[in-house]
Amino acid sequence: MTGTPSSEAPQVPDAIVIRGMELPVQIGVPDEERQGWQTLRADLELELDARVEIMADEIDATVDYDRVTRHVRALAAARPRRLIETLAGEIAAAILGAFPVKRVTVTLRKRILPAVDDVGVRITRSASAP
Repeated sequence: MTGTPSSEAPQVPDAIVIRGMELPVQIGVPDEERQGWQTLRADLELELDARVEIMADEIDATVDYDRVTRHVRALAAARPRRLIETLAGEIAAAILGAFPVKRVTVTLRKRILPAVDDVGVRITRSASAP
């Protein structure tokens, strides 16, 4: 072994990363907590179906991250939920259903506990094979 990278080494998939997206939501286990609006922070990682080199600098050949953020914000605000885990799963399913991605990782963070920056959940889901 020479220590040089092999051409056989697995490729790291190309991805679009959206970090620190603010999501206005009504969320929480107690009824009182869901009465008002809170802001969650979301990070999304979207593994692309194609490598960026073949996109030829065309927006239609990639995932429009503005459309993704609008889609996710609308979904998050659509109805109250008890758990951030539920919302994370819904976001992952919506992205996989609406955009050409192989896999999505959703991280949601919520400021709720004293003396803790935030609590959160991270899930990764893959598109179903045809």
